[in-house]
This record gives sequence, C-alpha cells and structure tokens, in this order.
Amino acid sequence: MGEKKEQKIVVIATLDSADRNLILTGIRLSVIFRKELCLLYQLQKKENREEIREKLIRYTYPLKNELPELNVSVLLTTGKTRNLPDTLADEHEAIIVVANALLFKRYAPAVTESPIPFLFVNPQAPVREFKKVAVPVDIRRENSDTILWCSWFGRFNKSEIIAVAAREKQEDSKKLVSYNIMQARKLFSNTAVAHQILRGKKSSWQNSYETAAFALSEGCDLLVLLGSSVITPLDWLIGLPERKIVANAGSLPVLLVNPRRDNYILCD
Repeated sequence: MGEKKEQKIVVIATLDSADRNLILTGIRLSVIFRKELCLLYQLQKKENREEIREKLIRYTYPLKNELPELNVSVLLTTGKTRNLPDTLADEHEAIIVVANALLFKRYAPAVTESPIPFLFVNPQAPVREFKKVAVPVDIRRENSDTILWCSWFGRFNKSEIIAVAAREKQEDSKKLVSYNIMQARKLFSNTAVAHQILRGKKSSWQNSYETAAFALSEGCDLLVLLGSSVITPLDWLIGLPERKIVANAGSLPVLLVNPRRDNYILCD
C-alpha cells in the first residue's frame, strides 16, 4: 500500500510578476489549514519541461529558507484545463486551487467541472488575511458546501462569517432559505465560529450579486460563492454570473465552489 499523500493548496503559476501575490496567498492558506503548498505550471507543447521545472524550483528556495516548516512541492501538468481539477483532486490530494482572477475565462471550463474550490485572486491586490468572510445563502441545498468552507475558515483562522440570506416571496422558497440558514447557524454555533446572519433584499437569483456588493462595501476580505447549478447556452454566450462577480470583485478574493459535483473535504 502506498504512502498517503498530504492534502495540498495548489497555486497555478504563470511564471510572471502575477505569481508573487498568488504564491503569498497560497502560503497564507497553507498556514491556516496546515497543508502542503504546491506550485503548478500547465506545460505547453513547445516548452522545455526541465527549464520550466527549474524555474518553479527556484520559486521554492526563499520559501524553504523563511518557512522551513512549510512543505512545498512543484508540479508540471499537460492536457486540457477542463480536466485539471479531477487530476489534482484524485492524484495529488488538492483541496483548493489558487488562480489569477484576471484569467477567469481560461479556467471557467475547469471550474464548472471541479470537485475542489477555486480561489480567484487579483494579483495586483494586497494579500488578505481572510478574517471577514461573506457568503450568500439562497434556496439551493448545495449551500451546505459553501457553509462548510466558511466554518473551516472560522475554525482554523478565527474568521467572522457573515451570511446574507435571500429574500423570497413564495412560501416554498422561504422555507428552503430558512432551512439553509438554520443549518448554517447550527454548524457555526457547534464549532464556535463567530457569525452574523443578515436578511438580504434580493431573491436567490440576485443574492450572490447583493452579497458581493455587501462584501466590497463592508471591507470583507473573502467572498465564498456557490457556482451556477444550471448552465445554459445563453450563460456561455453572455457569461456566467460568477464570471461577472469575479470580474467586478476588484481586490476581493472569491472562493468559488462548484455545486454540481461531490466536493472533496478538508481533513483535520
């Protein structure tokens, strides 16, 4: 039986100036969750594998000098971006992928199939501490995934979680939102996570946009967002809601959780 691999925070590097803040964010997450940091590069056909590997390894030297307790690895991959998350989850025990928010369009096909969350970070923004986390809560049962991630930030980082509940008119929808809020409150209370539950003004269809605007105006330093449950041809034509939110998030990091897959979980 092979040795069990350590869970990893994976940073997608592009070998340019954008890498600095992405790697610093990856370090922050690795320290919070006590996981290995993995620097990944998607190798193109004509690129020299050994040359690229050496560049990635050079990234690790100052990390190992300044943070000797941090486990750091490098990984080169080939193939379609869409297949990347499954490979990272199944073969490398990845739990979060850190990516450049300015390249969302490149990673969108992977995000919609991913069993692990993508954290989109603006490479020009200051590195965040993830102490104040906003999360929308709507009618979908998959809200349990985003709430669970929020609870982990609360437990391991002492983050305050602010949940913004959708405002519904139909009784059935009201009950679904109320159930999700009840479950969130129960989980946060049971794990001693500081939290607020706010009642939003928008329905489930606009709840994510409202929460994103709230997070920006109130100085939150992380938005945890549930991706689209149903993706239509029109979405691909005009852009997914999460693409618009990430594009307008400015310096706010967005952790995007895919609701259409069985998500991998963090191991204590």
